[in-house]
Amino acid sequence: MLRRELEYFFAALRFFTRLPVPAWVGHGSIALDHSARYFPAVGILVGALAALVYLLASSFWPTTLAVLAAMASALYLTGAFHEDGWSDMVDGFGGGWEKAQILNIMKDSRIGSFGAIALVMLLLARFCALIEIDALLIPAALIAGHSLSRFAATTLLHGLDYVRDEGKAKPLATRIGSGELAFAGGTALLPLLLLPALPAALGCLLAALATVWLARLYRRRIGGYTGDCLGATQQLAEVAFYCGLLCDFS
Repeated sequence: MLRRELEYFFAALRFFTRLPVPAWVGHGSIALDHSARYFPAVGILVGALAALVYLLASSFWPTTLAVLAAMASALYLTGAFHEDGWSDMVDGFGGGWEKAQILNIMKDSRIGSFGAIALVMLLLARFCALIEIDALLIPAALIAGHSLSRFAATTLLHGLDYVRDEGKAKPLATRIGSGELAFAGGTALLPLLLLPALPAALGCLLAALATVWLARLYRRRIGGYTGDCLGATQQLAEVAFYCGLLCDFS
């Protein structure tokens, strides 16, 4: 059972990152079908490595450059996989009116004006939010943000249908059960213990609102989700979480 669960985890790690996995891990779709419960765990690993880069960089650079280094490391580790989904989703929903048109635009590998602008704005928002967080809390924020946002994307696998006949996310198209979703949620909540309770709660609230808004948009416009929608949800939920950490009502 342990070997099987490790295979599921490594399947998720290989699908979403550039990190190496053991040679014994297979390439079949079965492991990937069951890997969704480990998406937040992959986020913890990516966030921890980004946090490590931040800590190393902050020992000789100011916070702004250290945050940029952390962001760049996360982009490299994931191959900008989720950012690509964000830009494709915005291109599709911004330039298309009907379902077929939206799906065709999202499938196009070229980036349009909507996607380019949205990507720049997203990265800028992430950078601006991170540099405003207390420097001592940035490592914890990175770990929690990467983990929680991947759980946000995982909820779509539970509540929506996959709308393509084929695609990068087709192996993930099986709806996950409540038990798998609960396991993913428990994993995503663990890094929040590293943060002050109220800011963490506000961060979760904004991430949840962003996820619900996108889920309703996906259901209304295309009847479900695609792989690009999963990536877009992760991206917006991550930025929303960082913004929630910064909420100040005093």
